[in-house]
Amino acid sequence: MSYYRWQEQRIIQALDHRRVILLAGARQCGKTTLAKQLSETLTKSTKRPDPIYYTLDNLTLLDAALSDPHGFVTHDSQLMIIDEIQRAPRLLLAIKMDVDNIQDYGRFLLTGSANIQSLPSVNESLAGRVRKIDLKPLAQGEILGTKPDFLSKAFKQSFPKTSSKLSKDDYLDLTFKGGYPEALAISKHTERRRWHLDYINAILDRDLKDIAQIRRKDSVRKLVEVLAAWSSKYMEISSIGQQLSVSRPTVETYINALETLFIIERIRPWHSTDYDRISKLEKMFMVDTGLMTSLLGWTPEKVRLDGSLNGKLIESYVYTQLIAILTADDDEYELYHYRDREKREVDFIIQHENGDILGIEVKAGSAVKSDSFKHLKWFKERMAKENPFTGIVLYTGEHTVPFGENMWAVPISALWQ
Repeated sequence: MSYYRWQEQRIIQALDHRRVILLAGARQCGKTTLAKQLSETLTKSTKRPDPIYYTLDNLTLLDAALSDPHGFVTHDSQLMIIDEIQRAPRLLLAIKMDVDNIQDYGRFLLTGSANIQSLPSVNESLAGRVRKIDLKPLAQGEILGTKPDFLSKAFKQSFPKTSSKLSKDDYLDLTFKGGYPEALAISKHTERRRWHLDYINAILDRDLKDIAQIRRKDSVRKLVEVLAAWSSKYMEISSIGQQLSVSRPTVETYINALETLFIIERIRPWHSTDYDRISKLEKMFMVDTGLMTSLLGWTPEKVRLDGSLNGKLIESYVYTQLIAILTADDDEYELYHYRDREKREVDFIIQHENGDILGIEVKAGSAVKSDSFKHLKWFKERMAKENPFTGIVLYTGEHTVPFGENMWAVPISALWQ
């Protein structure tokens, strides 16, 4: 089944203004499918020649790219699409020379299953020539065909009028499915788990060697499981390392590698110059909750009866939806979390480019009380005095309800309604 990806129109628009577009995201999140769809769309809708499409998963093409980078990227006026560019980083210098000589827009669309700009073997950043666009696993809004407009609605406090029809069990079902298109097509939980485990094993066996010289793959495999359990928690490297019996520098190297492969992501802490009690720890999330549950061997029955597990899982799921919306929105936003020494926490802080701030707390329960807003209200009064602030508690209940000035309880389904 094909899906309309939110990023498709952004890529088409960027091709009219940039010489190189880099579409980056995890393996199996839909980059190749989107690149091929774009090729067909551009062929039908423009007078330009048909795009050239190469994938470096093809060993013949990979060998040609490595043997003669400049000859490989030489072409006329077409768009050249190169899939899995991280397999041949040397192409980047050749691409730089090409677009410096021929300064037409829309010459290259590159896709990468690793963050090539952070690879140690990459010396060319294509600064000033490249527009990077992130593609996440499918968001629920993409699956349903809705627009990524939650943030604009939230800042305007214009929430869906209809009540949510989803129960907590429905949300948990969504978390177990995750967002990888191929895994979504598998209805049986045990078979989907097998797909996820095969997926992570293939990445560690095949892609890890492209980005780092890591000898202890068994430790990396164990680390992936540890980080799955750590999703939505604060990055305490020493505590993570204790579970692996490896040094802190080694743990940091492994974590950076997994981040480069788009297995995990981090959120920076909210910063303030006039309050020195803020935690400096980053927050970590798995990029896909289906993968997370499979790595941990969780079953829907086990999670349903454990409040700490379903809380962690639903917060992680909300993160995957928010980050997909953030990367698809035309406006610019910054995403943070907040925590201080007095144990005041706000799960997500989103700041619009104009300074407006949105604070989001996530509750796995189906009921919200006034006490659920205490940290949001404190943040508004103490940390956001100079900025318009809206506080939201996302929960698994059905109604959108105001809880005072600029404070709202909102069903999680508002993220895609």
